[in-house]
Amino acid sequence: MQFYNTKTREIENFKPLKQDMVKVYFCGPTVYNYAHIGNLRTFVFEDLVIKTLKYLWHRVKTVMNITDIDDKTIAGSQAAGLKLAEFTSKFTDAFLADIAKLNIDRADEIVPVTSLMPEMLKIVNKLLTRKMAYVWEDWSIYYDISKFEDYGKFANIDFAGMKAWARVDNDEYDKENASDFVLWKAWKKEDGENFWEEKFMINGEEKVLKWRPGWHIECSACNMKYFGPQIDIHMGGVDLIFPHHQNEIAQTEALTGKEFSKYWLHSGHLMIDGKKMAKSANNFYTLSDLISKYKDTPENVVTRAIRLSFLNGKYRENIDFSFSKLESNIVVIKKIDELLKKLKRTYDNLWEENNKISKAFSMDLQGFMMDYVDAMEDDLNTPIAISVFNELITYLNSKIDSLEITKKEILASIDFLKSFNRILSIIDFSLFEKEDEIIPDNIAGLFEARNTAKTDKNFELADKYRDELLAFGYKIIDDRTWTKLEKI
Repeated sequence: MQFYNTKTREIENFKPLKQDMVKVYFCGPTVYNYAHIGNLRTFVFEDLVIKTLKYLWHRVKTVMNITDIDDKTIAGSQAAGLKLAEFTSKFTDAFLADIAKLNIDRADEIVPVTSLMPEMLKIVNKLLTRKMAYVWEDWSIYYDISKFEDYGKFANIDFAGMKAWARVDNDEYDKENASDFVLWKAWKKEDGENFWEEKFMINGEEKVLKWRPGWHIECSACNMKYFGPQIDIHMGGVDLIFPHHQNEIAQTEALTGKEFSKYWLHSGHLMIDGKKMAKSANNFYTLSDLISKYKDTPENVVTRAIRLSFLNGKYRENIDFSFSKLESNIVVIKKIDELLKKLKRTYDNLWEENNKISKAFSMDLQGFMMDYVDAMEDDLNTPIAISVFNELITYLNSKIDSLEITKKEILASIDFLKSFNRILSIIDFSLFEKEDEIIPDNIAGLFEARNTAKTDKNFELADKYRDELLAFGYKIIDDRTWTKLEKI
């Protein structure tokens, strides 16, 4: 399996640090608002990586943080008149509900930053002792980037002209403002009750400071607690390369003296009709916004179509989202659902005779699988993988339509679809597995009358009964050898 490693800027063969466990960390949300679809695109990408690793027989452990203390969460909680924990738990729950709707598996460990205070304190004290950090005049503690020889290399920044002793206490900033970054922020009046009092060793003396953590220290502390000094894969959106991931590397490797993460994987931006998503541009959407917009379509059809929209582009590239593209993917999902229904109907109506899997059918399926795996091993080439998946859908439809499929071949097809879906997560197998619904007597009577009229070639009357059934929410499926009634 190959990945593009942001750190080396090369495609590399994946080789875990240890064969028995792949350690994977990804940055979680800052829970001050509902996640927008650009955020969710990143989490679908991370889910794709993890599911592909598991599909290829790797044992994987995953950890994700939840940023529940920072400038935005404090300001948001105060504006809402809520305690910080109450405010952030609301948006944490909303985020977890969103990723469930997109068939994103939860991380094995989901860690609120406020639970990591002992680990963060330990890291900062060690950095102070090693002179990699210093206390500023307001008693905030900063990381001295001049002490880390390779600072900027990961983010491809030249610091030759950097202004000496510049500092930034904002969590988010751009390359033009690169400078010493804050590890611990001294308490300010606007922080209200959101602070901790801890002991720090400053110039060999113990001092109690009133503070709260900066953004970058949290992920280093989370990794140290759950994984130790080294991990296999660190993931996130491309916007996190600088400053967040660069700062994680600096503080963690200064602490441990070891390579922090062997592989760094980043997803591109989600654009809206070719433009960057922003509330000011009136193109800022949450998952709930899209579900509401398509309220006449079943929710799980819409959410699977959204996931498919994200998978249609290569993860490292920016992808363009539009309502027309989403609507096209809704059509695709409905076609997939219809295939599952067709497989179910055909299976239920086939005779048991000649119930075998032909050599040709088996070889055809194996060919699809080989092409699919090759695409996923090639730096997660989902456009090619989905193209192979669509070819499989067309192939199975042709087999059903020509009655060139047996019951065992249908079951083998379902197993293959499940194998594909272990990564894609866009198929609703309940459509094949559910029992036939009991048809009410009045509906069954109309269905029988329609079939009798059709047999008698009274097509006008047959169409009348068909329309009445549609009004009751039932459609008729006619095949060359059988007919079936299905609830819409």
